[in-house]
Amino acid sequence: MNRVLYQIGGADRRSFLQGLITNDMAALDGGALYAALLSPQGKYLADFFVIDRGDHYLLDVAEDIAAPLVQRLSMYRLRADVAIEPSDLAVSRGRGAMPAGAVVDPRHPALGWRHYAQAPAPGTDDGWDAIRVAHCIPESGIELIPNETYILEAGFDRLNGLDFRKGCYVGQEVTARMKHKTELRKGFVTVEIDGAAPVGSAITAEGKPAGTLFTQADGRAIAYLRFDRAKGEMTAGDASLRWIEG
Repeated sequence: MNRVLYQIGGADRRSFLQGLITNDMAALDGGALYAALLSPQGKYLADFFVIDRGDHYLLDVAEDIAAPLVQRLSMYRLRADVAIEPSDLAVSRGRGAMPAGAVVDPRHPALGWRHYAQAPAPGTDDGWDAIRVAHCIPESGIELIPNETYILEAGFDRLNGLDFRKGCYVGQEVTARMKHKTELRKGFVTVEIDGAAPVGSAITAEGKPAGTLFTQADGRAIAYLRFDRAKGEMTAGDASLRWIEG
């Protein structure tokens, strides 16, 4: 789990994030909030957790997208009283009994808890791919691609990472239009799979492009599909797969 933490302090920290991220800071009540930062064109740039630590927030983000995220946040900071600094705390996650100070992972109950302290908390840190696949939870750097993914296609509303009732944020107009004026024609789903194929393999149905294959575990996989073509038996490399709708 390659995660890094940043500390966000300053008197304007709440209003600063409220105007930028996809979720409503009002829902952050001593726990963790899942959210994303989008481009002005409404495309995914980074997803992260915001954790309330009283006089500051912690930002929990995948290491490979951390630097671009902080750079963009700093660009938006302007004259706001906000300070963004690296944190030396360790990120832990697990399932079962929560250690003291842990917070619930807001995306899905099966994902358990997350913990932030100087020393890692003991916990079960295996089987995460199978959990993600079973509940169709996309991961940064695998399914979630900066400047490419749309968060509605990635299920952020289902994963408690998006609030349609909050005010404006970067990329809000495009996201709202996709929600209210169009029907999604593509998106991530869990499929059954026989065999295996590399992440990123093209999926075809009746010889036509139908999507892309991603994480695989326990006979299932996360796939990005064109819904109109994802019927019957599909193939990806040497694997065959089926989408069981609903």
